[in-house]
Amino acid sequence: MTWSILARDPATGTLGVAVATRFFAVGALCPHVEGRVAALSTQALMNPMYAIEGMAMLRQGRPAPEVAAVLTAADPGREVRQLHILDAAGRIAQHTGTGCVAWAGSVVGRDCSVAGNMLAGPEVVEATARAYEQAAAEGVEMAERLLRALEAGEAAGGDSRGKQSAALKVASKDPYADLDIRVDDHAEPIAELRRLHRRSKARYAIYRRFLAGPGHPGTYDRAVIIAVVEAEGTPDDDVPGS
Repeated sequence: MTWSILARDPATGTLGVAVATRFFAVGALCPHVEGRVAALSTQALMNPMYAIEGMAMLRQGRPAPEVAAVLTAADPGREVRQLHILDAAGRIAQHTGTGCVAWAGSVVGRDCSVAGNMLAGPEVVEATARAYEQAAAEGVEMAERLLRALEAGEAAGGDSRGKQSAALKVASKDPYADLDIRVDDHAEPIAELRRLHRRSKARYAIYRRFLAGPGHPGTYDRAVIIAVVEAEGTPDDDVPGS
C-alpha cells in the first residue's frame, strides 16, 4: 500500500529514504535509516520486526542481501510482505512477496532502490528512480533528490488508491537522522512534506549541525549557534504553519 525510495550518495555516504501512501502515518513504522549503516523500508502487510532485527544485523556489517534473506526466510507471512534494503556499502536487497497486491514490484537505479505495491503501475517506480538519478546528477542535497523522486512517482500515478501520508529521512554520520519529517494525514502529503523541508531550513537544519555524536560532544556554546542561525538561516520565515 506504499511506494518508497532508498538512496545513497557514494561521495559522502549519506543515506536517505522517502515514502508515500494512501494510508495513515506511513512514517511511523515503514521507513528507517541510520548513518553509516543502512536505509530500509518494510511495506505491504509490513512486518515492523524487519526493521528492528534487520538494522541490528546491518550494524554488525552484514550485507543487505544476506539480511533480507534471513528476515524473509524466518517469516511465515513473507509472501504478503515487501522489503528493500540499501546498506552503507551500496549493496541492495529487494523482496516482493507473491501475495502483494498488484501492481507490486521494484527497480534498482543508480545508487537507489525503489519498491512499491498497490500502485498505478510499474511506471511509478521507474519514474521515481529516474527523477532521483537526474537530481543526483545535478548535485542537489539528498532531501531534495528524494522529494523530486516522490513527486515524479506521484505524477506517474502513485498509490492507486490516492494520497494520505508521506515521510522522509536522511542520515549521514550519526546513528540518529540529520532530517526526519513526516506527514501523517493530509490531502497533499508530498506537497506538505516539501513545505516541512523548506521550514526545516529556517533554524532546525542549522541547529542540527551542532549536536553531539559518537566520539564528540558537539557545540554547546549558545552564542556560536545563534550567530550561525542568524547568518545562514531564514528566521523571517520561521512562522509556524507558514
